[in-house]
Amino acid sequence: MARKTKSKSKSATKPRDATDAELRSMCPIAGALDLLGDRWTLLVLRDVLLFGKHLYRELQHGPERISTNTLSERLRRLEASGILERRVYQSNPERCEYHATEKGRELLPVLRELILWGSRHVPGVSKPTAAQMRAIDAASRA
Repeated sequence: MARKTKSKSKSATKPRDATDAELRSMCPIAGALDLLGDRWTLLVLRDVLLFGKHLYRELQHGPERISTNTLSERLRRLEASGILERRVYQSNPERCEYHATEKGRELLPVLRELILWGSRHVPGVSKPTAAQMRAIDAASRA
């Protein structure tokens, strides 16, 4: 059986900001998914933006138990893309905390809508409380 190979058209791709990766197409949805669409990135952003987790160990010990190599790669990618910023708070050994940039905070409404959609359409997930939704809305306005 002949093997199919994927060919990328160079005319339809351009580098993402601050990364070496190429986009699949010029479609904004495809571009956003190229950056955010894996199974871990939005969970890392959820923890930083909604749960106030800023330390590596806090991010690693979430309920989904992200592996250390995956977390490191996602943090590097989000930092390179200008969505998170890394702040060194201890030099020996170096320890950092991660904070959302303005570009990262602009994703709060996206997270809010995913929370609402998931709570309506995915059986077995928890429903956000009114207090949680108020906190998300307040963070979105800040």
